[in-house]
Amino acid sequence: MVMRIRNQLAVFLVRWSLNSLGIWVAVRLLGSGYGSAEQGASVSVFLLAGLIFSLVNTVLKPIVIILSLPAILLTLGLFTLIVNGLMVYISLQLTPGLTMSFANSIVAGIILGLVNYIVSSALELRRLERKS
Repeated sequence: MVMRIRNQLAVFLVRWSLNSLGIWVAVRLLGSGYGSAEQGASVSVFLLAGLIFSLVNTVLKPIVIILSLPAILLTLGLFTLIVNGLMVYISLQLTPGLTMSFANSIVAGIILGLVNYIVSSALELRRLERKS
């Protein structure tokens, strides 16, 4: 039981750090940059943004996916790009000092979705190797 909790905590920490890195890349490439945040506080701002994004993805995204299921089915899954962009947009609106337009949030959602997919795939391969 304790080992399982440690593994879940490690997975959360890896996701948090990689989401923070992904948000940093997305804001540097697409965002309007810093709002009122100072340059020296950039690491803490992006760590906070990664934490908020991880929590929003965990809590809010399943609810939004269920509510938007008709649109997702109608567009053959493409509406999930909008949902991912909405999660990024909400996360950055909750993070003090970071701003990004909704259109750029959709592209950032694609970037962060790829990051999360890679992390999930790597963790799944690792879990399968341990079972073998």
